[in-house]
Amino acid sequence: MFNPKNNLDWEASNRQMVAEGTQVLERTGESIARSHQIAIETENIGTEVISELGEQREALLRTRGRLEDANSQLDSAKSIITKMGRNILYNKLILIMIIVLEIIILATLTYLNFFNKK
Repeated sequence: MFNPKNNLDWEASNRQMVAEGTQVLERTGESIARSHQIAIETENIGTEVISELGEQREALLRTRGRLEDANSQLDSAKSIITKMGRNILYNKLILIMIIVLEIIILATLTYLNFFNKK
């Protein structure tokens, strides 16, 4: 019943299965180590990206503040230019009225000097 040849085959088969199991376990361990390393690198990259995004957000907020200031200054300048344009128009109208008044005065004086001599 006890056959040494069957016993040797069984031991060799057992050793082969243990060796294959050990190899699978080593490959699995290496794969887990690589995955762990990739996870650490990904976490570091994510931290760097979040930091850069924070810096970019701050820069955008500063830029937005400057644009709002520039916009308010442009509104103020537009208001000033509108007032200046209105004042120029009023000055032109006043100048035209003065010229017309001077022409009327000159015409009246000329009329009185030449036609009204008694």
